Amino acid sequence: MSLQSHILLEEAKFPTASGDFTWIISAISLAAKSIANHVRRARLSGAIGKIGETNVQGEEQQKLDVIANRAIIRCLGTRASVAVLASEEHDEPTILRRGNEGGKYCVMFDPLDGSSNLDTGVGVGTIFSILRNDPHIHDAQGTVCQPGTHQVAAGYVLYGSSTIFVLTTGNGVALFELDPFIGSFLLVKEKVRIPETNKVYSVNEAYRETFPEGYRRYLDWAHQNGYSSRYIGSMVADVHRTLLTGGVFMYPPTKKNPEGKLRYLYEASPMAMIIEQAGGLAFSGSKRTMEHEPREVHERVPVLLGSRAEVEKVREFVG
Repeated sequence: MSLQSHILLEEAKFPTASGDFTWIISAISLAAKSIANHVRRARLSGAIGKIGETNVQGEEQQKLDVIANRAIIRCLGTRASVAVLASEEHDEPTILRRGNEGGKYCVMFDPLDGSSNLDTGVGVGTIFSILRNDPHIHDAQGTVCQPGTHQVAAGYVLYGSSTIFVLTTGNGVALFELDPFIGSFLLVKEKVRIPETNKVYSVNEAYRETFPEGYRRYLDWAHQNGYSSRYIGSMVADVHRTLLTGGVFMYPPTKKNPEGKLRYLYEASPMAMIIEQAGGLAFSGSKRTMEHEPREVHERVPVLLGSRAEVEKVREFVG
């Protein structure tokens, strides 16, 4: 079954569905195919490397960051039901059309997570979140700053040995793989469930001494109890592995980033929805990541997500 067919079947469960949502997912999948082609040919086409500019995050932009960002905006910008776009690469959200002009949805996205790893062939990805547009809120930032519990859908695309599209619309998690021969994402696994437990943790231990004490104590415990460390440095790749094989993924607060490093709206929130829909847990500090109420578009939070039993074990140490 194709991604398009899957979404149409999901929409058919709702008598009032207009088909607008299907067009948005279709646009994201179209952009993903374009990005996948650019990633595959990046070295041959000279698209690997920095462009000499920094984005709003203070991060040096990679050439493919810009290419991926343009691809998503170009594909989503033509969809009449998209009201607002918010990208990691832009200072402010972009209002495409108002609610009275048909804009029903807001789409937040990180166009190419992990792009600094491209020159080593590490898997990179696109993360996205879809929210309903509130026509009564007239500033773009106020429109998109919603808790994760308001998400209509969330997903990511992993560009690696194959191109994987993972999606949830609040009714479980589905996994699709791009068939390059026919150019379509095909369903390979429905109702994905994260394993209840696995003795694997994923965190950048280079920053261990800057973590809060609870995380350091957990790592000591994990070392003493036969846990394995698996860390790639690309959130999409690390979370994808955690989703399929279990374990825990952590991005704790540090002395340099006491509020956390990952952006809420287009990194933490969509990944939390996916993990929860697969039966796992996701926390930012003492509360569910999904319940956090952001005040800024690029707001950062700490992240702890993964298998239910493994997340609960970490929380015994960090609270």
